[in-house]
Amino acid sequence: MDVPSRQRPLVLLVAVILAQVLLLAFQIKRGQDVRLIRVWSADLLTPPQRAGTFLLSKIDGAWFGYIDLRHARAENRQLADEVGRLRLQNQGLESQAAEAGRLAKLLGFRQANADAPMLAAEVIGASADSNSQTIFINRGEREGVHRNMAVVTPDGVVGKIFEAFPHTAQVLLITDRESGVGALLANTRTHGVVKGTAGPLLWMDYVSAGEKVPPGELILTSGEDKIFPKDLPVGTVASTKTGFPFQSIQLDPAAHLDRLEEVLVLLTEHSLTSPESRSSSNKPVDTSKAPSAQGNGKSPDKTPAQPVKKPTTLAKPASANPQKGQQ
Repeated sequence: MDVPSRQRPLVLLVAVILAQVLLLAFQIKRGQDVRLIRVWSADLLTPPQRAGTFLLSKIDGAWFGYIDLRHARAENRQLADEVGRLRLQNQGLESQAAEAGRLAKLLGFRQANADAPMLAAEVIGASADSNSQTIFINRGEREGVHRNMAVVTPDGVVGKIFEAFPHTAQVLLITDRESGVGALLANTRTHGVVKGTAGPLLWMDYVSAGEKVPPGELILTSGEDKIFPKDLPVGTVASTKTGFPFQSIQLDPAAHLDRLEEVLVLLTEHSLTSPESRSSSNKPVDTSKAPSAQGNGKSPDKTPAQPVKKPTTLAKPASANPQKGQQ
């Protein structure tokens, strides 16, 4: 680039001045024996360096943040899958624990009534008709199940066999309108009939209006229907309704009919040991009023009396109408 002749002295003057300034900068020293040229250089280069460092740090943070975010998302999905798997496993363990508890309860009931033939069955379905309170079990005629056999759980009465097929059977629950159970009050032993309402509750009829029936009293089977053994829990009194000559008593079923999974089919009309009878058998017996054997001049017999076994009779088939077989 050619400089005009008129500007050459000015350019030369500026160059000379810059050269002198640089020489002075090299010669002049500041604090801590630092030359002025270095101070100027640091002041001149520091702002661009700071800007570059800031920009590079932002780019680096954004890049590695993106990489870390991708890793975090993948780890989050993995942890979510693990949580779901553990939840399913926990539900399975809870279900197995509940099933073990139910089976242990059934086993205890069967051991307490070892002399009464009964068959364990699993509930495999229920009726789709809202007016019909029935369930289906996985036992049938091939296993010895027949019509009008009693179906119970350790908690109480469930119903009776309504129809038997080769490998399955239909059970009519006690809450069905066509169902009926001979029953009595546990305290006063007053007899009545428990009927279904097609709902979650039961009604007990034929109890005189003057009979006092407190809420919470236990209702047991009377055995008069020749289907259910005596003294099995049917339900507890929820409320009473006055009437003449009989009052209507509303009951809560003793068995959990809304969540049945395993039941027991009684193969004969054999007396069972219910929880109530077991508790009463544990009460101390008063022997102070027992007759003495010395009054007739005979020595007491040291041989304990053998209990008389009640003959086990098969359940009599009811008529076609389930209500008639239970009155």
